[in-house]
Amino acid sequence: MSENWARYSRQMLFSPIGQTGQKKLSNSKVLIIGMGALGTVIANHLTRAGVGHLVFCDRDYVELSNLQRQLLFDEEDVKQSLPKAVAAEKKLKRMNSDIKIEGYVTDISSTNMEDYLSEVDVVIDGTDNFYTRYLMNDAAFKHTIPYIYGGAVSSRGMGAVFIPGKTVCLRCIFPTFDGNGQTCDTIGVLSPTVDMVASLQTLNCLKLLTGNAHTIPEKLVTFDLWKNEQISMGMPKPNPTCPTCQLKEYPALGNEDQGHMTTLCGRDTVQIHYTSSHDLTYLEKNLSGISTAIKKTPFLLKVDLHEGERFVLFPDGRTLVQGTEDIGRAKALYTKYLGL
Repeated sequence: MSENWARYSRQMLFSPIGQTGQKKLSNSKVLIIGMGALGTVIANHLTRAGVGHLVFCDRDYVELSNLQRQLLFDEEDVKQSLPKAVAAEKKLKRMNSDIKIEGYVTDISSTNMEDYLSEVDVVIDGTDNFYTRYLMNDAAFKHTIPYIYGGAVSSRGMGAVFIPGKTVCLRCIFPTFDGNGQTCDTIGVLSPTVDMVASLQTLNCLKLLTGNAHTIPEKLVTFDLWKNEQISMGMPKPNPTCPTCQLKEYPALGNEDQGHMTTLCGRDTVQIHYTSSHDLTYLEKNLSGISTAIKKTPFLLKVDLHEGERFVLFPDGRTLVQGTEDIGRAKALYTKYLGL
């Protein structure tokens, strides 16, 4: 305890945690999905706080544009094109060698989401898309694990804690979600916004792990830092037809994503169909800043990306990602610029 006291003394002096809470932290396991802006801040805090076992998953690699807000990475990571999970694991292990830290370079999907849940006490959202959030939500409620949601874009942030058997789930608040092109890669994000959301997520995680869950309000917190606005909305009553927390069908873990992504044989193209419609006029304006060339007709919108691929978007919600047959690559580009 003397060594732990030296490392965690200021945290244990905080009476709601104390030595008892610190021991609980050391015996806890947390899963973070996404090691970008939110995930790096969360992982940094939890590593320094002494959570005994930290696991995280991410499919991307470090790019120069990440450094403005993804606090675990630096220019050397960019030069080496390191996967975020690899770079984060190296940095975190240098912060705290007493805990177990595991980073996985993987794309979370319905086929592998549950593989990472063994003995996990809390699942934390470090992603930027609702496709993966529905996966986390369904997996957490199926396995009765608290799920901490968070999101940040522009100067706006929001967060909530969903606890199986106590609160509604994410689907009760957001039954559906259509991508509207508002992602960090299209309208930007302020680093302090990310820090606020991630710090709130971390705080709630510490409360859960140290036996202080009763202090977590059952609310969806939203704020706009730039406008100095904050709203806390109470959780709604459970949706009796919710397939997750009421019917216990967990659709995201089944075949919900099958048929939405298809490689078009011989065309070097992946078709993605996650939303019911595209507003081509809106997307033409919103995506012009990230395109080398853009052209709209009454029937489609062509967007040439700086990465080399091309989006072809149709009013019925279909998107062709031309220039690749790699579904993971197409999904990453779609998420980056359109949301998911």
